[in-house]
Amino acid sequence: MSQVLFIVFVLLTLGAYLATRWLFLTYRSPLLNPVFLSTVALIALLQATGLTLEDYRPAKDFMTFLLGPATVALALPLYHNRQVLTRHALPVLSGVVAGSLTTMAAALVVGRVLQLDRGVLLSLGPKSVTVPIAVEISRLNGGEASLTAAFVVATGMIGSIAGPALLTLCRVQSPVARGLALGTVSHGQGTAVALLESETAGAMGGVAMAIAAVFTALVAPYYLPLFLQ
Repeated sequence: MSQVLFIVFVLLTLGAYLATRWLFLTYRSPLLNPVFLSTVALIALLQATGLTLEDYRPAKDFMTFLLGPATVALALPLYHNRQVLTRHALPVLSGVVAGSLTTMAAALVVGRVLQLDRGVLLSLGPKSVTVPIAVEISRLNGGEASLTAAFVVATGMIGSIAGPALLTLCRVQSPVARGLALGTVSHGQGTAVALLESETAGAMGGVAMAIAAVFTALVAPYYLPLFLQ
């Protein structure tokens, strides 16, 4: 029975993503974000059938494992756009560094205004990098890993939904700029949405995600305490 559920859940997850991806590409509405819609659809399915997260966990673990090869696969669009990256190397690097510092600062300043606990602030700081790195940064600096993971997922979800519309509202049309913005602020989920826009945007999103993760890991121990004194 467990093997049957595993296969069913994997197929349902894939089907939900493909269906919502088609809706997004057809109507281009930020409210039709594939990650958000497919997540809602799967939660509704679990609620309607009386199944639990534990029933879904084997399928989730399998698809989480595939995140590794999927991340490596981002090298392909990057290779196809290597000349674009070479031509814009300095703006790419400076933009990601500035974006990483700004997104950490904004989150911590808002947190201080709301008088959040020090542990929550430390967990919130690295919210814009991918989960494994953000959790480790949080843990090493005294944050709570589970809170950080939740903040990272929420950031990716919100950024991937609102980011493209906000960039369009600000008249940012360049696929390089759009990809960098989405990858820097919304890590993997933003990169996935950028890849739906164009291969160039997706490649730049992957570059931004990688640079932001490395840079944040290096500066966070010195940068985060500045906002906690």
